[in-house]
Amino acid sequence: MSSEANKDFSVSMLVVDDSRLMRDMIAFALNEAGYSDIETAEDGIDALEKSETREYDLVVTDINMPRMDGFEFCQNLKNFDYYKDIPVIVLTTESSDKMKRKGQEVGAAAWLIKPFVPAELIYVVETLLAKNR
Repeated sequence: MSSEANKDFSVSMLVVDDSRLMRDMIAFALNEAGYSDIETAEDGIDALEKSETREYDLVVTDINMPRMDGFEFCQNLKNFDYYKDIPVIVLTTESSDKMKRKGQEVGAAAWLIKPFVPAELIYVVETLLAKNR
């Protein structure tokens, strides 16, 4: 795990989940790790609208959401030139290999299962950000 001296806390992140509690828990975990530029969205449509006006360095998304699920969101997000190489972490209750494969097909870089362990999320975030530099 990287030390705080090696972290770039200026990265911006978007957390997408239809549960306010889950959005708050994820944002809290990221804040506790030192990341402060975190925006949230309640579903894929909300997230896409925010992604059209702002560039995020990393996205964390749920799969099962109303209006637009995480698969459709990820697929649409990856259509923006800026987001082609931006890491997307799926954080969901879904654990089947079929769902994970579908996530890979739409551009997800990592797949974590809820309930999540904050340290595991932070490790994945840091690993993906380090690869993307």
